[in-house]
Amino acid sequence: MSADAKNKKTGLILVAVVTGMVGMAYAAVPLYKLFCQVTGFGGTTQRAEASEGVILDRPMTIRFTANLNHDMPWNFSPSQLTQETMVGQQMLATYRAHNPTSKRITGTAVFNVTPFKAGEYFNKIECFCFTEQTLEPGQSADMPVTYYIDPAIADDPHLDDVKEIVLSYTFFLVDAEEAPEMDHKGINGTGN
Repeated sequence: MSADAKNKKTGLILVAVVTGMVGMAYAAVPLYKLFCQVTGFGGTTQRAEASEGVILDRPMTIRFTANLNHDMPWNFSPSQLTQETMVGQQMLATYRAHNPTSKRITGTAVFNVTPFKAGEYFNKIECFCFTEQTLEPGQSADMPVTYYIDPAIADDPHLDDVKEIVLSYTFFLVDAEEAPEMDHKGINGTGN
């Protein structure tokens, strides 16, 4: 095999390896997210359609925290710092987001619970984290989370010591774009 053929073969192999690495880098985040959602790993909560209707005589304190990635210019905070609930009781909590910029900002939230071992028992029925959120310049929004603690937590002896769960969200910037020009008739002159 000639030196040119060897160099061409080596170059093609390197391009294939780099392309494969870039592809794996893009696939890593959704695959890791899927793994965490299925297993509850790292405090990832579970998704449910509704509470099972069984409420146990076991009180639980839920603490709420909010964080922003360094690129996200919003203001973001929980509307309540804690809620007292019973295991199995369906609850509603809200977070408040505000876009103080002159741009339309789209963000997405990631979440987890601590202690991590409680993640598989923390069930969210509805959550703003399931979809991207867009706020216009100066707009604020209340973002609801409907949740309950699965009564199966009582059957897990490793969770007998859990009396408090922290639900934490971090918002990340997805997109920022210039808002449409406003005139006295409204957006794009339609009057709406």
